[in-house]
Amino acid sequence: QVQLVESGGGLVQAGGSLRLSCAASGRTFSIYSMAWFRQAPGKEREFVAAVSWTGSSTFYADSVKGRCTIFRDYGRNTGYLEMDSLKPEDTAVYYCAADLTRRIGLSRSGATYGYWGQGTQVTVSS
Repeated sequence: QVQLVESGGGLVQAGGSLRLSCAASGRTFSIYSMAWFRQAPGKEREFVAAVSWTGSSTFYADSVKGRCTIFRDYGRNTGYLEMDSLKPEDTAVYYCAADLTRRIGLSRSGATYGYWGQGTQVTVSS
């Protein structure tokens, strides 16, 4: 079992930055990859970014590419999503998720990830 706890969300003005954290506990040695998803009111959950737990691979949604950086601190068992140049359309609840299955490449499908955090709200004002 892996437990995930997100933090770092909040209210920020358009053009601002936030760093979201995802602290993992439990069988962290089993984590293969970590991802961030988001869900805005009235919309479906969407993929944001993923990183291999070794840190060697990353993958971004087109909507955030160039504005977000996903990385992890292996020693702290924590994943991060650094978001810059935030836009009002980035407003959503952001969830981190972990995949314990060794697979080829990184997945953007929520069904891949078996462990999820509770989410952290990000609100970007115009």
